[in-house]
Amino acid sequence: MVHLKYFRGLLISDHYAPSLSWNEEFKAYIAPAYRYYQVLEYFRQGGIEVKDEVMDPIPFPLVKDSLKLRDYQERAMKAWMAKKRGVLVLPTGAGKTALGIKAIANLRVATLVVVPTIELLHQWGDRIRESLGVEPGIVGGGEENIQGITVITYDSAYTKVEKLGNRFPLVIFDEVHHLPSTGYINIGELMASPYRMGLTATPEREDGRHVLLREVVGPILIRLSPSQLAGKYLAEFKVEKIYVELTPEEREIYEKLRNRFTSFLRKRKIRMAGPRDFQRFIFMAGRDKEAREALLAWNESLRLAVNSESKLIKLREILKERANEKIIIFTRDVDMAYRVSREFLVPAVTYLTSKDERQDILSKFKNGDYKVIVASNVFDEGVDVPDASVGIVLGGYGTSRQMMQRLGRILRKKEGKVATLIEIVTKGTTDHNLSRRRSSATK
Repeated sequence: MVHLKYFRGLLISDHYAPSLSWNEEFKAYIAPAYRYYQVLEYFRQGGIEVKDEVMDPIPFPLVKDSLKLRDYQERAMKAWMAKKRGVLVLPTGAGKTALGIKAIANLRVATLVVVPTIELLHQWGDRIRESLGVEPGIVGGGEENIQGITVITYDSAYTKVEKLGNRFPLVIFDEVHHLPSTGYINIGELMASPYRMGLTATPEREDGRHVLLREVVGPILIRLSPSQLAGKYLAEFKVEKIYVELTPEEREIYEKLRNRFTSFLRKRKIRMAGPRDFQRFIFMAGRDKEAREALLAWNESLRLAVNSESKLIKLREILKERANEKIIIFTRDVDMAYRVSREFLVPAVTYLTSKDERQDILSKFKNGDYKVIVASNVFDEGVDVPDASVGIVLGGYGTSRQMMQRLGRILRKKEGKVATLIEIVTKGTTDHNLSRRRSSATK
């Protein structure tokens, strides 16, 4: 008979199996706890009797199951139930939370839902109360209440994973693209949970670490794009790019700054082939004055390109043309958000905005008191933004994820609505390159 146990994020066995290795301190074979599922299957398929003392689940509450899924959600649920492990990729606004709640209702085992933000912590809590009729545990944002269904932030899960790692047979990672981050990956590795679900609109990461998801959560089981759901479940949409030029004065400054940056790269024989090269350059700037000056020149040239004067002129034209529509303006940085707020007399939401003020702005936007609001990056994830029909991107990062999230903010379906995402791009600059890199998200 094989004896399996759990200890502070580790799976401990008195017999060998693939993925286990001998540990002299424990006088046993060990592996990170996420290997539990594979090791148990290995012994069972070999007809070996197992004394399994790994899981110590929290009692599951009595729940109701009133949730009805859409047809594409049913397909996703069926694919996940066949394996009870894997990642579901659906656009923002397509009801990923509903899939998680349905999985809880189907399996009826203690469940830990891991989320990246305090907003999502409370959104999940509200949906669980509404759909399952139970009070969930909440861990994060100053709360620490563990129940049979518990919602926890990634930060809190990281600090408590050794203690909680064998208490929840089902773990759901919302916005699962966060999980492969250095540190957070420990949550997935040190939990013994045999059943795992990942939810995201875009699993890929620029650092390539998304490849870890297959091992720790499971394969991608279904992948739907906004265009596949547009019309029936999401609003019809179109994406427009409007190109503007730097002013002559801006162009002169921009070229000087770019030359300072590229001259440094040539002098030091540094090749920028990807994000890792740029990370090494940033590290160099921390201890090399010349590299630091080159980095500052790069940063200032980027700021100039992304926040060009021509964009504000074009923005004024668009706002005048679409005076009767509800519009969200997206910026790359806080300074530009507040500049737009001042010049166009519209409310701004940034990381500096208090929770009460944010709620007040979003409430007035929902009711139509405000027709236009501007935000930096705070709407990109984990915020329930009221319906809008137009999104205007003044600046952003070179990631398809950000573009997907911003598109999702205007895709709530409404009779006769055609949502429009307008990206204003400065030609012949770094801003143009960033736009090209993120454009695949909306296809």
